[in-house]
Amino acid sequence: MFPYWLLFLAPAWIAITHLRPVQVHGARWASRWYLMFTLLVLMVGLRYQVGGDWITYDFYVQRAAQQSLSAVLSQGDPAYEFLNWLTNYIGGGVYFVNFVCALLFTWGLLAFCRTQPRPWLALVVAMPYLVTVVAMGYTRQATAIGLAMLALVALADRKILRFAIFIVLAAMFHKTAVILMPLAVLASTRRRLWTIFWIGVSTYLAYVLLLQDAVQGLEADYLGARYDSSGAAIRVAMNAVPAAIFLLFRRRFILPAADRAFWTWMSIGGLVFIPLLLASPSSTAVDRVALYWIPLQLYVLSRLPDALGRHGGANAVWVLLIVGYSVLVLLVWLFFAQTAFAWLPYQFYPFVALGQ
Repeated sequence: MFPYWLLFLAPAWIAITHLRPVQVHGARWASRWYLMFTLLVLMVGLRYQVGGDWITYDFYVQRAAQQSLSAVLSQGDPAYEFLNWLTNYIGGGVYFVNFVCALLFTWGLLAFCRTQPRPWLALVVAMPYLVTVVAMGYTRQATAIGLAMLALVALADRKILRFAIFIVLAAMFHKTAVILMPLAVLASTRRRLWTIFWIGVSTYLAYVLLLQDAVQGLEADYLGARYDSSGAAIRVAMNAVPAAIFLLFRRRFILPAADRAFWTWMSIGGLVFIPLLLASPSSTAVDRVALYWIPLQLYVLSRLPDALGRHGGANAVWVLLIVGYSVLVLLVWLFFAQTAFAWLPYQFYPFVALGQ
């Protein structure tokens, strides 16, 4: 359990000792960011038997060893399945796959955090669930979320083509990421009709190429089987709370008009998951889609001290409240989550290999 707290306390310490907001987007990475990047990639990418789907992911690697590349690519998420096929030729096993996925996830996570005025506080918010649970448990979708966060960074810079490319790449790791493609329309303020047309075409092509053949299987897996995820309501609520906060106080968030409009719609989407969860025959289906809204938590909660406190000030009380909330989330999950046993104890593959 200690490694998870170590991973959390590293950004938490910086967040509470560097209280004033900064502008780091586009700036060169300081050494502490490289250290954090390395720590995250190693702990997420080289974990050993950590996560509820560990056996399944190991099976995918073994299955790919018995198949041709074309067969592997036709049966799942193509980019992820390609890694499963490739690792059998270089002898990396599931650790190579996890390591590459951890690189992509961490790149996206830190890039998104660095666009926030309190980047380390955004990373603190990400640690309890997005990093600890999603990145170490749902490898494919975590990679898709990391690439989606790179897409959001591009969208904030009004780079629609780059946004679309990252969403397509995300969908190649988890096909459900295609649902994020229309978000570009929400951020468009100029040439809106052209953006709608272009994104509409891109969404259709991505759907046909990546998702169409899998729709029936997804319906059978999630809706037809009526799968339920323990804690889905809590996870949806974790998105709904910052969504409600942003909608209530959005005028206090100092943002460009386009950004305010975009995150307003994202917040509305975060609240829509509540009735969807109540009406859906499968909480798992809603839960998995809602994961793509986790960046909303990072965005709103890291900006909350400046929205509710003095803009540009230290706002230490609000920062400590956000850190305290994140401590509580990690504490509750580690001690009370029904699936936490699959994450405990944390094991690091190089250490395990040396002990064998």
